[in-house]
Amino acid sequence: MAVYFECTTRTSTPRSELFDLARSIDVHKDSMAGSREDAVAGVRSGLISLGEEVTWRAWHFGIPFRMTSRITQMEAPGYFVDEQIKGPFRRFRHVHEFSEDAEGTRMVDRIEFAAPFGPVGRVAEKLVLARYLRRLIEARNRHLTADPQPK
Repeated sequence: MAVYFECTTRTSTPRSELFDLARSIDVHKDSMAGSREDAVAGVRSGLISLGEEVTWRAWHFGIPFRMTSRITQMEAPGYFVDEQIKGPFRRFRHVHEFSEDAEGTRMVDRIEFAAPFGPVGRVAEKLVLARYLRRLIEARNRHLTADPQPK
């Protein structure tokens, strides 16, 4: 069984600019400095695109992790999807959606994941990992929408 959650962020940043900020390896590294996240293989800087992969190394819960993700779908500047192809989760999928309306830009992150630990993992998914991942995504989104942003 998987856990699913959404985070919605509103901003005055134009949709196309926010789309690129969300794909930026450099901006992602800056936003995840607290977990010492670094791109160690694949696309290591600049913008990641359809079919490309990045391997991240980070520390969470005091433990080093590696996770390789691939951009499996993309339609600029509306959405892109990254999915774990190797790493700590049984499954991890992150849909990034961007839309504009009269109030500005709306970014929605749709996260679906499954922990690797069987029945114990199901408890950890809901009690620990879902909250932890939600806080990470919300912190990342605050970083993306802060002014001024590095390019």
